[in-house]
Amino acid sequence: MPDPVPAALAGSSVTLRGVRKEFPGGVVAIDPMDLDVAAGEFLAILGPSGCGKSTLLRMISGLERPTAGTVEVHRPSTTGHAGRFDIAYVFQDAHLLPWRTVLSNAAMPLELRGIGRAERQARAADALANVGLGDALARYPNQLSGGMRMRVSLARAMVTDPTLLLLDEPFAALDEITRQRLDEQLRELWQARRMTVIFVTHSTTEAVFLADRAVVMSKRPGRIISDRAVALAPARVGALRGTADFVHETRIVYEALERGEASA
Repeated sequence: MPDPVPAALAGSSVTLRGVRKEFPGGVVAIDPMDLDVAAGEFLAILGPSGCGKSTLLRMISGLERPTAGTVEVHRPSTTGHAGRFDIAYVFQDAHLLPWRTVLSNAAMPLELRGIGRAERQARAADALANVGLGDALARYPNQLSGGMRMRVSLARAMVTDPTLLLLDEPFAALDEITRQRLDEQLRELWQARRMTVIFVTHSTTEAVFLADRAVVMSKRPGRIISDRAVALAPARVGALRGTADFVHETRIVYEALERGEASA
């Protein structure tokens, strides 16, 4: 298990107060919602399709504005954060540029910020090595499996050393074995970096394996109907999924998800 990360290097905290989102035509995606995410926390968000999970992430990232209420991202102390860019977003599709190599794709956020070629390539190579792609730098996206493409997307997000990492069902389209391996890799990256992570998923087993806290939303308009700390040890390995404690925690989250599906 990685050594504890100093408090000064913790991630951003997030505060939502009275957040409501209504789209044109009167569709209310999220009803008034309060939510606090602590610095360095790994939070999973679950709920029925269309309940506003992705909209919630987009408001936290600043890509959408709430109709009412406030969304605040509280940056950590700048001590030890030179060169860090606050928020990174990983989508369900890897969105890699097919004409760029793996290394060039991963380095793109640094290139857009004007960082010199040598530094951005070194940082991108390091990020790719951290997700097990150190030997694939010169390949192109069409030479990669789906799981490898998602690892490039994750490395591209991590290359900026974010204080807040938002993930919107990034592994949903992958086969189960690949998905579980990427879950394990993401958990290890979080333990090493301790950025704040907010992870949207439909999978109760994924939420319980990855997160230290699981929030379950009702169907639209989305409201929080369950907010529970996951009662598992911080160290998570694949064998955990077969234990009675894991099954118990998964059952509790699943029952909350069923209530969300049935909510009016």
